[in-house]
Amino acid sequence: MRTKYRDRISMRFAVIAALALICGLLVTSCSSDDGEQRYAYPLATASPEDTVTQIYSEKFAEEVSRLSDGRIKIQVYANSTLGGDRELLESCKDGDIPFVVQNTAPQVTFMPDLAIFDVPCAFAELDECREVLDDPEFSSLISSVYEKGGYQLLGVADQGFRVMSSNKPVKSISDFKGQKIRTMENPFHLAFWKSIGANPTPMSFSEVYIGLQQHTIDAQENPYEVIVSNRLYEQQDYVIETNHLPHLITLIMNDEFFKNMSAEDQKIMKEAAATATAYARQASDDRIADRVKTIEDSGTEILKIDENTYRAIVKASAEVRESIQSKVDSEVYNTFIECIDKYQN
Repeated sequence: MRTKYRDRISMRFAVIAALALICGLLVTSCSSDDGEQRYAYPLATASPEDTVTQIYSEKFAEEVSRLSDGRIKIQVYANSTLGGDRELLESCKDGDIPFVVQNTAPQVTFMPDLAIFDVPCAFAELDECREVLDDPEFSSLISSVYEKGGYQLLGVADQGFRVMSSNKPVKSISDFKGQKIRTMENPFHLAFWKSIGANPTPMSFSEVYIGLQQHTIDAQENPYEVIVSNRLYEQQDYVIETNHLPHLITLIMNDEFFKNMSAEDQKIMKEAAATATAYARQASDDRIADRVKTIEDSGTEILKIDENTYRAIVKASAEVRESIQSKVDSEVYNTFIECIDKYQN
């Protein structure tokens, strides 16, 4: 079974290599001492290179190579080179691309229980979120969700909180009213913005900069990393620290591929992922201040949400939390809430 699966994987990688060459790309390959050729396994993301997603991916690839003494190679393909979020997720499940690093929001369509990460305003501090993610009981439940979906969850890092950028200042909840804001195509994200009076509009991310420039949309929401790496602040007068959701980044791999690895290689994957996750989280913390400075130096003003406005947002979005509770597994939801209570400062 293992040999048959690896043969199938090799065939798929050969196809990927051929397609890559046609597109002017190169899938790295190497030869072992016995002359056996090994393709570097692709790891794909839909994010730009100058992001924590790329840092996370490259650190994982570096650690896998180090721990395997160069025996296992991984080649990182960023910026949707091998497809957008949905295509990458499907390709990973099918076994065509063994490794993917991406945000949890696009995964909800395939694994509904991951909507737990769309509960708005669940965390006051990022450290609380990370403690919940690392809690053994909650982590085990979420890993099972991925496994049932056909994936092996190796780690979860983040890019800090998602914030809103706009050409209109927000000083109270009424200031959200009518703002046409671009969101990801996630029903709970849409519901959240509707609940506080905004007019959410799903849009391909590649169209966001032009949409802001041409005033097709008034606002958008993303972590600071994305706002700076894509220069969205150039088209916005304000960044409002709504901090409504953490922007979580998952490192996943094809479950069948993982289970067909030797125990030694499985251990390498887990150890490399643990190191890369800690490294990426620290990188996120280190980079946010720099991203904030870039935005402020451009003349775009950063506004903090006051306590009264935050409470009003929490109250207005209560139905979104109730909707999520009704759609995810009760054990997942209850454990999530219990962990939040446990780790709240």
